[in-house]
Amino acid sequence: MCYEHEISDTISHRDTLPPPSVLRHVVDVHCHPTDSEIPVKSMDNLPIIIGAMSTFQADQGLVRDLATAFPDKVVPSFGYHPWFTHWIALVPYESKENHYRRIFKDADEHLEAFQKLLVHLPEPVTLRTVLEDVRQSLIAFPSAMIGEVGIDRAFRVPYDYFSSPGELTPFTVPFEHQLAILEAQLDLAAELGRNISMHSVRSQMATVELLDRMADKHGEHWMKISIDIHSCGFSPQTWLSIEKRHPNVFLSLSTAINSGSPNHRALIAACSSRRILVESDCHKIEDCTQRTWDMVLIVAEVKGWPVESSWEEVVDESQQGVVRHLENNWKEFVQGNHVGLSKIIKPTTRERQ
Repeated sequence: MCYEHEISDTISHRDTLPPPSVLRHVVDVHCHPTDSEIPVKSMDNLPIIIGAMSTFQADQGLVRDLATAFPDKVVPSFGYHPWFTHWIALVPYESKENHYRRIFKDADEHLEAFQKLLVHLPEPVTLRTVLEDVRQSLIAFPSAMIGEVGIDRAFRVPYDYFSSPGELTPFTVPFEHQLAILEAQLDLAAELGRNISMHSVRSQMATVELLDRMADKHGEHWMKISIDIHSCGFSPQTWLSIEKRHPNVFLSLSTAINSGSPNHRALIAACSSRRILVESDCHKIEDCTQRTWDMVLIVAEVKGWPVESSWEEVVDESQQGVVRHLENNWKEFVQGNHVGLSKIIKPTTRERQ
């Protein structure tokens, strides 16, 4: 494949990739490669940087191993996803069944479903154990983030996470339970000064209130870290209210989740040019590069940014392409330290249009 030595003003075909000189500046800020088998050859050939997420107890070690084996390509994240929060006990429990009855308060109304589910559920782990596990991983990896953590009002518990397709139960994880576990992990992030990758589904106003609460609670410690709302599905109006009040909050988008929403282009247009990131949210390492690049092209199209077909070390600011814009945003996200940033970075007239 031939690449012209210039920046293209048009969007390439979705099934093509730029040369390695460009891809090495691309960051997939959120993916789940340890959910699938990872051939060493695939990691050796990976041309981009990935943010590898943890979600529950069993994959924390897998992410640790991946980051140890490929430290230049993997930014590890450690944390517990809201879909697995019912496995975590906030208070002491007498038995496994006692714990899950406390979580699923309508268990007696769906007794057959509850008994069927109980067979597949693991022995609960205490929140204290979870936080200590995450703490030790973060200490071992100084550049690691906390993730994937969050809240989800749409999720229903499957009978078996590891069957495909998974049959769903009538149960949901109480929102207050999810929120308690999320806040404990956010407190740890503020304490240790670690950035966050956060999941938020059908929880826009709860997320706004949570961000306000965390900023009030932790003050400068909170403003020293960055938060990414991953595969963000917020309305442009909600996002702009967050952007105005929280200079440490970014959003990332994926084709896997966002491209099916009519809002995602409006969200890109509304978002400040300095707060947007891209991701694949992929579970197979072989798909991460193409899926991330697909979103890079969508951002370029909406923002009106040129697409790099080669890499120049020095480029005039007015000529910066989409990859350089996104790379600079990632560097600001990683650096954190948003203390004292009171100015709102508003979209340009072109971006609003």
